[in-house]
Amino acid sequence: MKRRYKVLGWFVGTIAVAVVVLALVLRHTSACPSAPAGVEENAMRAWTYHCYGGPEVLGLQSIAKPTPAVDEVLVEVRAAAVNPLDWHYLRGEPYVMRMGAGIGAPTDPMMGVDFSGVVEAVGKDVTKFKPGDAVFGARGGAFGDYVVVRESRNIVLKPDNISFEQAAAVPIAAVTALQALRDEGHVKAGSKVLINGASGGVGTFAVQIAKALGAEVTGVCSGRNVELVKSLGADRVIDYTQTDFTEGTEKYDVIIDNVGNHPLSNLRRVLVEDGRDVIVGGPSEEKWLGPLSLVMKAKMYSKFVEQDFLFLFAELNPEDLAYLSGLMRDGKLTPVIDKTYPFSELPDAIRYLETGRARGKVVVTIE
Repeated sequence: MKRRYKVLGWFVGTIAVAVVVLALVLRHTSACPSAPAGVEENAMRAWTYHCYGGPEVLGLQSIAKPTPAVDEVLVEVRAAAVNPLDWHYLRGEPYVMRMGAGIGAPTDPMMGVDFSGVVEAVGKDVTKFKPGDAVFGARGGAFGDYVVVRESRNIVLKPDNISFEQAAAVPIAAVTALQALRDEGHVKAGSKVLINGASGGVGTFAVQIAKALGAEVTGVCSGRNVELVKSLGADRVIDYTQTDFTEGTEKYDVIIDNVGNHPLSNLRRVLVEDGRDVIVGGPSEEKWLGPLSLVMKAKMYSKFVEQDFLFLFAELNPEDLAYLSGLMRDGKLTPVIDKTYPFSELPDAIRYLETGRARGKVVVTIE
């Protein structure tokens, strides 16, 4: 018996040491190298980062202009959107992200995902696009003069009634909203949907997409954003500084939670018996797991209640981008842009987004 306890104690001790070591390794941040060289003539510009930190670690670097492979499209970027994903990678937080992004320092120095622009060249096997086409999509390294994207991946034609700035705002945020509503929330005509955080990047898209799906929409935002959310088509808007929606009597089929500022038990009170709560975002102050801590809570909680509590990991795909493009073409979806920054002021754009006060999207234009 004593031997068994000794083995158990050794095992628990080993696990504890391993966890401590892993924690120390993940939180380690390497020193920043020397500033990148200035922009060279006849080469493209790109914002890069070579160590973790705030926007001050970003550098405008000169890199080789890419050449499209046989199945690729070369796009001259006209605008790119800033997303919370960008500053999470920039800071390497939550720390668990560093297991994929790089221990101590990022393994990939390129920044940005959402872009819009004009096709400059195509590979010999490309048939869907031609030089001069206005396009938008998602590709790593979007904070640069050019990106190359496979024809079959995340790139679609831009509607003529949408600007480059508006198109760049779409990919990550709008696809997240669409998949949260349609795929996880199972929203359909007549569904009663509440969107917590209705004035943010995902929220402004979610209000419009939910209406396009035929839902009855309630938006939750601060008082200064009530009129904005109403203008997007919300049937009802709740000012969270005046009213806590979880204390009301109204019940919803689906809650899209972009904020994560209410206990799951409180959200359950305002869900119908078979309702679905789709968690899209959560508090960013937690440095180890961040919003991922809600994943575990949601999975455990769902085992003991009738309602479903789900966490969305959106997956970009060209089919959903094409669907969103169609909504914009038909006038059912209009991206909301809070501020536009010139390319040279990208660090300031990220600083502003980190305040959490953005109404809709933040975009940079590339001169």
